[in-house]
Amino acid sequence: MLALATIGFAVNFWAWALLSPLAVKFQAALGLSSFQQALLVAVPVVVGSLGRIPVGALTDRFGGRIMFPLVSLATVVPVLFLGLFGHDSLAALLVGGFFLGIGGTAFAVGVPFVNAWFPPERRGLAVGIFGAGMGGTAISALTTVRLVNLGTTATPFVLTAVVLVGYATVAWLLLRDAPDRVVPSAPLAQRLGAALRLRVTWQAAALYAVAFGGYVAFSVYLPAYLKTAYGLTPADAANRMAGFVLLAVVMRPVGGWLADRFAASRVLAVALGVVIAGAVAQAFTPGLAPAGTVAFLAMAAALGAGSGATFALVAQLAPASQVGSVTGVVGAAGGLGGFVPPLVMGVIYGHFQSYALGLALLGVVALAALLLDVLSVGRHPAAARS
Repeated sequence: MLALATIGFAVNFWAWALLSPLAVKFQAALGLSSFQQALLVAVPVVVGSLGRIPVGALTDRFGGRIMFPLVSLATVVPVLFLGLFGHDSLAALLVGGFFLGIGGTAFAVGVPFVNAWFPPERRGLAVGIFGAGMGGTAISALTTVRLVNLGTTATPFVLTAVVLVGYATVAWLLLRDAPDRVVPSAPLAQRLGAALRLRVTWQAAALYAVAFGGYVAFSVYLPAYLKTAYGLTPADAANRMAGFVLLAVVMRPVGGWLADRFAASRVLAVALGVVIAGAVAQAFTPGLAPAGTVAFLAMAAALGAGSGATFALVAQLAPASQVGSVTGVVGAAGGLGGFVPPLVMGVIYGHFQSYALGLALLGVVALAALLLDVLSVGRHPAAARS
């Protein structure tokens, strides 16, 4: 069940990230400004983020067996629209990107689904392994530009649609919800309200907005950043972004495992400290080899581990019947955390022709998250256990 859920997460994230590797191509073809290019890659992120709130609550009620195939099939529609009809104008790209965000809601399906299959002492690692499905963005980074070059703009979109349909079929036939899964009986609005009243919801949301939000921001904006700041080709920039993503993916289950063994708050503190150091170093735009590469890879490892540790925290502190609802809110915060930075970076570069201020702001936000973790989350008995 864990493997099937992780594959489903990866496939939907692959679809969710299809526009990012092609942003430079669309900018050149349509004459987009820096802000319009940033908006193009950010729209699927914000929709996929906000959509996690109702999808997480619906998963609590109906289970992953129904929700995984449903989300996957719903994502097929915008994928085919973008590939076949919607890539010739900014307006069409934004409309298609809006509905492409459905793919990003798969995260809120998988966390409660996986959480129900494992005992509390193993949930950090299990949810971390599931979270490695965010590597679907690496599949997109590595294949999208190549497939366009080998075929047409429609090629990667059609291929992804076929894979989504195949996964939805397999999920419907093979996925099973945990037999002892707690099914809430309260109405959707009441369950969301109860989740919003939990302290852990807001603490984890703030931390995830920085950890996973930073990952998402770099995964969608890094190709544009590398092309502008270092003059890399689109293919080279996409390959380097894939390396960033893969390292973050590998470190996510590591972060969950460490949170099971030690304390989620301690893992988060170390991860956020590394992000602060990497952001400050990169604000000076050092040479890409080796200083810039080291800074970005260190941040990738830290953001991945921090994301895994955050959901280990949710698994430890959220009531079993509310994991989906809490996941939806926290996941939305993480996605929104990834929506804002590309827009900010685009605006900053448009005004100053430099990304330094944007990276410095990342360091400041990570510092604020570190203080929250140390002064608030780390004092909770369950979060601070050793």
